[in-house]
Amino acid sequence: MSAIYDSPIGPLTLASDGKALIQVEFEGGRYPLSQYELGNDKIIDQARRELDLYFAGKLRDFKVKVAPQGTEFQRKAWAALQTIPYGETRSYAQQAKAIGSPKATRAIGAANGRNPIPVIIPCHRVIGANGSLTGFGGGMERKQILLELEQGGNLLARAS
Repeated sequence: MSAIYDSPIGPLTLASDGKALIQVEFEGGRYPLSQYELGNDKIIDQARRELDLYFAGKLRDFKVKVAPQGTEFQRKAWAALQTIPYGETRSYAQQAKAIGSPKATRAIGAANGRNPIPVIIPCHRVIGANGSLTGFGGGMERKQILLELEQGGNLLARAS
């Protein structure tokens, strides 16, 4: 089941298997994900409510159940992303260390790039070791906006 969510950073396709959110896709994403029949269910409805609160600056921790599909290494990388606190960032090297693979910096970048549930699994919180913004499947402008939002920025003011 999938539905379009009109977010302040553009349309997002939300997909659910009925038990968990399995996909969030940016319009024009770098790696198009599987397509699902359009419709709503309780998981998609919960994701919409939480995204509304997140973009309003009123939600820091998503509670919607997620079930990203990937390799064991990718799932470890995505689980580590979920430990990065709201408003904070981590370098790729720090994320590699967090999963017990300190030399896997490039592999971490590749796994983050394949994150099937961006925003909710916050791959936008990973930056270069020198503090620079680096790759993001949704594009660098969206990454900057998400980081600014989490630093107390006002998305509505930016959009006008």
